[in-house]
Amino acid sequence: QVQLVESGGGLVQAGGSLRLSCAASGRTFSSYIMGWFRQAPGKEREFVAAISRSGGRQHYADSVKGRFTISRDNAKNTVYLQMNSLKVEDTAVYYCAASSATVVVVSPTYDYWGQGTQVTVSS
Repeated sequence: QVQLVESGGGLVQAGGSLRLSCAASGRTFSSYIMGWFRQAPGKEREFVAAISRSGGRQHYADSVKGRFTISRDNAKNTVYLQMNSLKVEDTAVYYCAASSATVVVVSPTYDYWGQGTQVTVSS
């Protein structure tokens, strides 16, 4: 019922910035908690950031707090992840996800997932 498409990944030097976008289908976007996760080779998918339905509350992994910002535009059915001061260890495939849960969750138990977009940070 929900399709998610990420874009904006690419290659960037350490210290640089990227903005990821996730476009969602349907007219019920505002009913979903939205999250960003990432997965590096050989590692489990890990939580990066999440945002409440209205966008008023955001949650971040400690590793990205102060550097990444999650936001959403419900009128455009889009969620964003602004990534600043990128580090080599941020290199991963980044996934957008949607959850119908009633509270924000940080585990990778979301209902819908995008295909992922590669972010590579070079030194």
